[in-house]
Amino acid sequence: MRLTSWKRAVRAVLPLLLAGPLLAAVPAHAAPAQAAPAHRAAARTADLPLPVTTVSDRATTPPGGSFTVTVTLTNPHDTPIRFVYQTVQQTYDTSTDVAYAGLKYTATACNGVPNPTVCGNPQSGAFGALFGLPLAPGASTSYTLTYTVAPDSACGSGLNVDFYSYVYYEYQGGAAFNDGLTGVRGTDVPCS
Repeated sequence: MRLTSWKRAVRAVLPLLLAGPLLAAVPAHAAPAQAAPAHRAAARTADLPLPVTTVSDRATTPPGGSFTVTVTLTNPHDTPIRFVYQTVQQTYDTSTDVAYAGLKYTATACNGVPNPTVCGNPQSGAFGALFGLPLAPGASTSYTLTYTVAPDSACGSGLNVDFYSYVYYEYQGGAAFNDGLTGVRGTDVPCS
């Protein structure tokens, strides 16, 4: 069977039509990818533990009671911590207990010790804290969050108020940072 010039043209052009979009997607002179600054990458790969501890003053809080969570930041570095951002939000389990099981609680106080802290982040619906800084090497600073379980709150086995916290801080004059999530144990809500 003899190919006509029309069929030859289609066979010659078809691969170019199919490869054209693929070639067009690749830039002719691709710029080299910019790497993250070395100090940022080094801080991320170091997998440093978060120097934040949390303690609740009550393991159980019946409806109508209050409990206080103390959050402490300790500087483990040999340079001052210059900046800290932290939020404290309810866990998914607590949010489902609030939405579906009738658990009710509210934040009633945010008190910085020894330095005043700014608490509250109404845009995200979470408490946040900006610690008094700079924080010298080896030094610690704390603040407290107080919550009250409503008198008409649901209670019983499996209902609890727990939180998680996102923490970001910078040290070495801002040249290094660490961040991550940490759990914040709150309280169980038994029926007296």
